[in-house]
Amino acid sequence: MTATLQLQGLNVYYGESHILRNVDLSVRKGQMVCLIGRNGVGKTTLLKTVIGLLRQRSGSVQLLDREVSALPPHSRARGGIGYVPQGREIIPQLTVRENLLLGLEALPGGLGQNRHIDPIVFELFPILETFLNRRGGDLSGGQQQQLAIARALLGKPKLLLLDEPTEGIQPSVVLDIERAVRRIIETTGISVLLVEQHLHFVRQADWYYAMQKGGVVASGPTSELSKDVVDRFLSV
Repeated sequence: MTATLQLQGLNVYYGESHILRNVDLSVRKGQMVCLIGRNGVGKTTLLKTVIGLLRQRSGSVQLLDREVSALPPHSRARGGIGYVPQGREIIPQLTVRENLLLGLEALPGGLGQNRHIDPIVFELFPILETFLNRRGGDLSGGQQQQLAIARALLGKPKLLLLDEPTEGIQPSVVLDIERAVRRIIETTGISVLLVEQHLHFVRQADWYYAMQKGGVVASGPTSELSKDVVDRFLSV
């Protein structure tokens, strides 16, 4: 089966600091893969490299068998990668509707040719339809996270990158986001690469990669996540 995302031999530096070390990773179509590891091991760096905000010094980033390493972030977005960064980065002065419309920039023709908000995002996150005219900055943290995921989905990605989507969010909304992500995968076949510390959410994934000191040191189906692995890579 063709992998939606294939990383091979990825090495990334900040200046002369070697952050990612020979990372190999793949995400198949319709698969949810979770990156786990303590803070500072390179998980966010990996996502930023996939979307093109950072460039690797060596190695390969392939989306649907196409090498994308030389492409800038906007080209990768239009090529099928959606990105929800840590901290969400919605635009607080814009309304929910305006924030959602920005997601359409990733479609062919961008906002110039696309103004229709797919109602699937309101089925997934009903609160957004209620708050369409409310400023993004007036939403709660959990509502902003739902907005950020909905905005990324409107670009019709093949691969969705989620960087700690449950960070700082109340437990009831965490469950809403978990359910929405699983439904997204089941109904659209999108692949998801997730960075997460919340064990219940980690177990929703199909596969995990554990990182330490910039490298992948363990991987396998999340159904086989042992207490030892959880203690080593998820405990604070």
